[in-house]
Amino acid sequence: MQDLLTSVPILKHADALLERYDVLISDVWGVVHDGLWALEPACAVLTAFRERGGAVVLLSNAPGPSQHVASVLDAKRVPRGAWDRLVTSGDVTRSLIAESHHSRVYHIGWQSDRALFAGLDVELVDEAQADLVVATELNDYRNETPEQYRPLLSRFAEQGLPFICGNPDLVVHVGEDLLPCAGSLAMIYEELGGSVAWAGKPYRPAYELALAAAAELRGGRSVESSKVLVIGDAVRTDLAGARLMGFDSLFIAGGIHRDETMRGGEVDPVGLAKVLDGLPVQPVAAMAALA
Repeated sequence: MQDLLTSVPILKHADALLERYDVLISDVWGVVHDGLWALEPACAVLTAFRERGGAVVLLSNAPGPSQHVASVLDAKRVPRGAWDRLVTSGDVTRSLIAESHHSRVYHIGWQSDRALFAGLDVELVDEAQADLVVATELNDYRNETPEQYRPLLSRFAEQGLPFICGNPDLVVHVGEDLLPCAGSLAMIYEELGGSVAWAGKPYRPAYELALAAAAELRGGRSVESSKVLVIGDAVRTDLAGARLMGFDSLFIAGGIHRDETMRGGEVDPVGLAKVLDGLPVQPVAAMAALA
């Protein structure tokens, strides 16, 4: 435990760290906004990084296509000057649906998420007609639990239907509330023996889209792994994805792990060590919030 306490610096300011990188791949929910409004210090950091010539790619497990999520960021007052490109789980989901060659989709999620299917050669159908399940959220994540979906998921698993998880997050903070995401449904589906395609972090397809966006911003020049920093608040997705790709990571302790890592508004070294304990690769630093 002591090694963890001394090996992961806890920073107040990110400026000196960010000077080492050309590209930032940043999580959105929990880093750039809190589910309700933009986190202004974080947006200022990203804006300054871009003004110095760096590229910022926002990589989100939001299930909507990037055009839709961009408008959501606008509504939350995230300035366009804080980012160059946006890649979402919705973008990856659309690719997976097209590659699946299935056309009758049973959708689990909000009605507004159905923009995801626009322009695809699919039909949204009821349970009896489906040959593919796509989950973007729970239908009502404030009033439902993932376990309530077990009977439905069990019937789909018995039929051997493929399942695309359009948001691999298990939970998300909305203000002070911790609410379930589609990843929690996908975990149940795998437990039932079903086959799941995960559309987003920490899986490689999402990062490959982000890298392609970064290369485009750099005039087609590829990006060295040592010059990419992943910023995120989730051990299971952000830190794991960075490790998979060979990128450095900056852990935002005040996000979804804040009940474990924060005390009195400050990062608690003991709590931080517990959350990071056992990781094969540690983040290069931790912060309460990007600032």
